[in-house]
Amino acid sequence: MKLSASFCLIVPGLVLLALAGRWMLGAGLPGQGGGDVDQHDLPPATVPAEVVAARISTVGSVPSHRPDGWQPKVDTGLRDATGASVEVSCTTCHATREPNRANGAAGVLPTKFHPGLIYAHGNLSCLSCHNADDYDTLRVADGGKVAFAQAQQLCAQCHGPQTRDYRHGSHGGMTGYWDTTKGERVRRTCTECHDPHAPAYPELTPIFPPRDAAARQQADRALTETLLPHHE
Repeated sequence: MKLSASFCLIVPGLVLLALAGRWMLGAGLPGQGGGDVDQHDLPPATVPAEVVAARISTVGSVPSHRPDGWQPKVDTGLRDATGASVEVSCTTCHATREPNRANGAAGVLPTKFHPGLIYAHGNLSCLSCHNADDYDTLRVADGGKVAFAQAQQLCAQCHGPQTRDYRHGSHGGMTGYWDTTKGERVRRTCTECHDPHAPAYPELTPIFPPRDAAARQQADRALTETLLPHHE
């Protein structure tokens, strides 16, 4: 079967038009790092290094809600002389054993150190994010260290759209001023709202009906249509 010359010109033209539209919207061409790349678009290993670096440097410039030097602590279940909980750093326990790089991958959980841990964060192992050489820091893809107080720098490597929204203020909690000439704008880090081991929020069912008048009217109408018999 022979194809007409006009057909052979139209199809490539449509492809080029689609790619041009994608580029104008800021998504970049396939395989390039021009825009925010979602973790579902490309596996982390194929995200261009310059895109990762740009995300980290931009997000890292946002003042963190957590103070510099903040470290997570583990409650030992013991009490000191004043009755306060005795807490230890991650390194206190992890320094006593060799790192197990299989933990977290393929559903293998570190039950000895972290019993009851719920893990649902893709196919990442524990040491994809934790630093085996220093458990009091986090590890980015190039092997560099990131402080726990700046955890959003680590999250930004894979979560492009969320990082974009976080950077522009539509994702994540904020205190301070929109107009930074009047004062400092401080953001919460990703792990202050999300459990890093199972970051997705569970589905929630509202207990009380919506207060918005239009939404309440629609809900009442739907309830009426359910209870009353239909007449055609």
